[in-house]
Amino acid sequence: MNKIGFSLVSALLLLCQLSSAQKLQVGTNVGDWLCFGTVNAHVDFAISRHWTLGASAKYNPFSFKKDGGASQMQLRQRSVAIDGRWWPWYVYSGWWLDMKIRVQEYNMGGIISPSTEEGLRYGGGVGAGYSYMITPHLNLDMGLGVWGGAKTYTVYSCPKCGDRLDRGVKAFVMPSDVILSLSYVF
Repeated sequence: MNKIGFSLVSALLLLCQLSSAQKLQVGTNVGDWLCFGTVNAHVDFAISRHWTLGASAKYNPFSFKKDGGASQMQLRQRSVAIDGRWWPWYVYSGWWLDMKIRVQEYNMGGIISPSTEEGLRYGGGVGAGYSYMITPHLNLDMGLGVWGGAKTYTVYSCPKCGDRLDRGVKAFVMPSDVILSLSYVF
């Protein structure tokens, strides 16, 4: 996972060095922080008036006890993505559409049912949203996205017991982001 993330970020930085744009945006998605404390960040580079290239990462190592400590719930993940975003008006202002490639290692369970699933997801996605300029350097981004691809997974009967119920590879489609992001534009 670390080699993939490093390769994606390195490729993005190389592409940005070749471009003549001078704008950079750094931010974090408040929606991810509210979802079990998922630490996240994104960086976007303007490569023209209408296009940005970006990279993002999410990390959540937390498990939470419930029912007096008898069981636990988690939405743990390590995720990296690169994306291209098209802005009809101008970069970092107004409406946008994006396409992304994402890799995610995950372990989730105990939230709705006692079973837990862990594995690796990889695929692509699309999204749309709006970026509201609060000040010349501070933006509020709102958007939604969906992604799909393939996943290798193992399902266990509970987060702690280790009794395997299912294992395999299959396709998936799911929401990728609910974005309510604060971003600083350099």
